[in-house]
Amino acid sequence: MAQLPSGPSGLVPLDALGAQGAYRSRNRLTVTDVAGRESAELSLVPALFVDRTMKALHRATTPAPDERIGMIGRAADLFAGATLNGLTPEDYAYRVSRVGGTPISVVRATAAAIAQRLRKVHHGVDQARPTGAVTRWDDPLTRAGRAVWTRRGNVFAVHAAGNHPGPHSLWPQALALGYRVAVRPSRREPFTPHRLVTALRAAGFGDDQVALLPTDHATADALLRGADLGLVYGGEDMVRKYAADASVLPQGPGRSKILLTRDMDWREHIDTVVDSVSGHGGTGCVNTTTVLVEGDPAPLCAALAERLAAVPSLPPEDPGAVFPVQPLVTAKALEAHLLHRAHGTRPWLGGDGVLDELGDGSAVLRAAVHQLDRPDAPQTAAELPFPCVWVAPWTREAGVGPLRNSLVLTAITHDDRLVTELLEEPSISNLYVGDVPTHRMESGLPHDGYLAEFLMRCKSVIRH
Repeated sequence: MAQLPSGPSGLVPLDALGAQGAYRSRNRLTVTDVAGRESAELSLVPALFVDRTMKALHRATTPAPDERIGMIGRAADLFAGATLNGLTPEDYAYRVSRVGGTPISVVRATAAAIAQRLRKVHHGVDQARPTGAVTRWDDPLTRAGRAVWTRRGNVFAVHAAGNHPGPHSLWPQALALGYRVAVRPSRREPFTPHRLVTALRAAGFGDDQVALLPTDHATADALLRGADLGLVYGGEDMVRKYAADASVLPQGPGRSKILLTRDMDWREHIDTVVDSVSGHGGTGCVNTTTVLVEGDPAPLCAALAERLAAVPSLPPEDPGAVFPVQPLVTAKALEAHLLHRAHGTRPWLGGDGVLDELGDGSAVLRAAVHQLDRPDAPQTAAELPFPCVWVAPWTREAGVGPLRNSLVLTAITHDDRLVTELLEEPSISNLYVGDVPTHRMESGLPHDGYLAEFLMRCKSVIRH
C-alpha cells in the first residue's frame, strides 16, 4: 500500500489563500481519511477575513483576455505536473483518494481532464457566446450596431462540491471571462481546489484575483454576500434555499437516466448501462440513477446485478478499485438510508446491504440494483453517492413524464419522434442518443447549460 507523503506530524497544511497570500489560521480543521487517519489541516477563516478578501477582489483589476487565457494554460501544466504545496501529482491523487474514498484511477483521470479543460478554456467559453455578439465594444461591427457580450458582475463565489474532483474544471471559466473568483472548498475534498488555486497563482494570477476561503458552515454565506454571483453545489435543501435567488446558480442532484425502448436489444447495450451506473465511482450527478425499460425489466436487472456483483471490493488507492469507500459510520448511514428507500421494491443486488468492510475503519459501498413496479415510483428520485440504480418498466402511455428532471438522459432508441419529444422537454438538461454513458462530458459542451449563460449578458452597442 502506498504511504502518505511525509509532512509535519503526517499532515499537509492547507492554508487559506487570501488577498494577502497564504494564511494559516488558529482555527484549523483536521481532515481525516476514510480510516480516520489524519491527512491534512485546513485553515478555517472567520467572516471578517472573508469580508476583507471579497472587498479586495472587488477592487482588483482584471487582466487582458489573452493574458488570462495564457495564465490558465500555464496553470494547467502546473496542476498536472508540478509539486505544489509539497505534493507531487501522485501524492495529490493519493490524498484525494484516501480522504474522499474516490478510486485513485478516477482521481488521476479527472486531474488529467481538469488540466485539459483548462488548456481549452477559451474554446469552452466561446462556445457559449451568442453568434451575433462580439466581445469588445470597439469591434468594427459595433459601428453599425451590435450585441456585445459582457459580464453580469466582477466577483464570483463558489461553494465547491466534495463528492468528486471533476466540478473544479468548471469555475476557471469565470476567470477566463474576467471575473475574480473566491472558492470555498468542501471539507471532504479540499485538495483539488487548493492545488488549482495554487497553480493559478503560480501561473500569474494575483492573490486578489483568485482566492481559496475555507470556512465553517456558519460563515459560508459570507462568500455569497460578498460576491456579485455565486455557484453552489449541494442537495435538495440547498436547491430550495437558493431557488428564488437570481444571483446564485444551484447545482443539485442530477437524477440522470437511461431509456431503453422495445426496438433495441438491451443485451447489446449492457456495457453502456453498467458504465453509466458505476463509472467514475458512481458518485456523480451524471451517473445513472434510474433505467427505464420498455417491456419486462427483470432480465436487464439480472444482467446488471451479475456484472456489478463481480466487481471486487478494494481500498480506494488500489489501481483496480471501482467502487467508492467511506468511513464505516458514514457507510452504515448510507446503507440504512438505501434499505429504507428500497422498501417494497424487488432487490436484485444489495437487498441485504451494500457494505464490505475493509478492516481499517472504512467500508466499500458496493452496487445496488432494485426493480420497481412502475416508472413513476418515488425511488426514481433517490440519488445516492455510490452505484445504486433503480430499474423500472416504461410504456408509451407513460410518455415523457417519468423522464423529466434529468440532468442527463441517454435514450437508446430508434424512435426519432420520441427523441424530438425528449429534446423539447425543458427539465431534461442533456440528451444523449445511443450508446453514450450518462457520465460522458466534453469540453465545449454544456453541463447544466453553459456556466457563461449565467455569468454573461448581451448589451447593444451602437457607435457613430
